[in-house]
Amino acid sequence: MRLRRHVPPLREWKLPVLEGSRVRRWAAALVGAVLGGYLTAYLVLFPAPLLHGHGVVPRVLGLSLQEASDQLRKAGLQVQDGGSESHPTAPQGTIVWQDPPPGVSAPAGLRVSLVSSDGPPKIAVPDVSGLDADLARRLIAAAGLTAAPVESVQAAAPPGIVMLTRPAATSVLSPGAPVTIVVSRGAPTIPVPDLLGMSQADARTRLELDGLDLGTVTRRRTRDASPGIVVGQKPAAGTLAAPGTVVDIVVARSPS
Repeated sequence: MRLRRHVPPLREWKLPVLEGSRVRRWAAALVGAVLGGYLTAYLVLFPAPLLHGHGVVPRVLGLSLQEASDQLRKAGLQVQDGGSESHPTAPQGTIVWQDPPPGVSAPAGLRVSLVSSDGPPKIAVPDVSGLDADLARRLIAAAGLTAAPVESVQAAAPPGIVMLTRPAATSVLSPGAPVTIVVSRGAPTIPVPDLLGMSQADARTRLELDGLDLGTVTRRRTRDASPGIVVGQKPAAGTLAAPGTVVDIVVARSPS
């Protein structure tokens, strides 16, 4: 047996009656949904200037100043140099800041300020004079610089004490730049012995006993001394020298 459902004619249908507040809420929700969808499509899916005659500021961060200027002018905008500032990672000359930022709607001819990178921040050489060489090296490394091989000079300060640095203290350098430490070898305290009239072998022995070293040996023809005898020296006898100082000698040779 088939049952047939009675459906009243269309003219007899009755719609539910909504209260005024519910109607307003439904209408507001519908308008909000439509507006949200429109803005999503307009600004995210298909971005475009909001006003006629306006453009969008292009992203120029990371470009060189010339490249950034070309892109902005191509977009109908003007360029304003905002100077430069140090940056820990951006290479020197690249754009690190722009105002207005990328993606902002802007009228034609708007000025966009650009700031370029000066490279990593500079580091001042610390003043390590008067300190022990090892401590000076650690302080230079802690400042972000590199301690270069140590050099030494004769000075009144005790051996191993830093006299100066090259470049000098307070000089401004890039991170990792080398700094040479110059330390004292101590004051000259050894009188150079008189080597004149000695044989070359005896002169060497005498210098080594005194804590000095034999340097260059030059041979010169002369009738005033037997061959192999020292006839000249530098530094001269009696000069105060530091330990390890090199003494050059001149040795007589046969005049023929």
